[in-house]
Amino acid sequence: MSGEAPLARRAAVEALGTAALVAVVVGSGIQATELTRDIGVQLLANSLATVFGLGMLIAFLGPVSGAHFNPAVTLAAWFTGRGTGDGPALRDVGAYAAAQVTGAIGGAVLADAMFGRPLVRLSTHDRFAAHLWLGEVVATAGLIWLIFGLTRVGRAQLAPLLVASYIGAAYWFTSSTSFANPAVTIGRAFTDTFAGIAPSSVAPFLAAQLVGAAVGLVLVAISFGRRPDTATPPKGATARSSEESSSEESALTS
Repeated sequence: MSGEAPLARRAAVEALGTAALVAVVVGSGIQATELTRDIGVQLLANSLATVFGLGMLIAFLGPVSGAHFNPAVTLAAWFTGRGTGDGPALRDVGAYAAAQVTGAIGGAVLADAMFGRPLVRLSTHDRFAAHLWLGEVVATAGLIWLIFGLTRVGRAQLAPLLVASYIGAAYWFTSSTSFANPAVTIGRAFTDTFAGIAPSSVAPFLAAQLVGAAVGLVLVAISFGRRPDTATPPKGATARSSEESSSEESALTS
């Protein structure tokens, strides 16, 4: 992990960034449903806002925390770096995950407050179906494949653009609309709005996302081979570029 900022600051940035991301997702969903009854237009508005918000957050906060905003990304970074010590330590993983989940819940509450909705109302949007779980496996696998693949090919500087673009596309080509993020999934259970997910649907989504993360790492290995010992390991969703590696850690995100 980055040596420039202490863990407490990095965890705080992860909480704030994840809160902002969920506020964008939930808030744009509420706004869309208030402006139109057309489901397709609602999803388009929701996905576009998410693309713009996510790309900005990755570029903005990546140099501090790596801008994971996603426990699946943090776990994947730990797994790939565990043998060399280049990845996050388990202490970092725990701090990041706790911060991400807390931030996600806070972001959902904030979005509801901005639109005059009840601050905490659990979602009634049932998403309990096998084809949705498959969609989450695919969405998360693609996300991990992209994030860690970019690092392998030395194009991590493109991550803010490409990761945000991928999430925007996955809104449309996956049946689940690409949650692809355990923290965001939990946060979205706390809002009974367009972007919500019923608490009873959360656990299968989380399981599918973890399976997807594992599949994504397999895809990285198949596509790019074993990571050389001298390669810069992924530091997060948008791991740092070679030019930045001496002072800054790049980012991700969904």
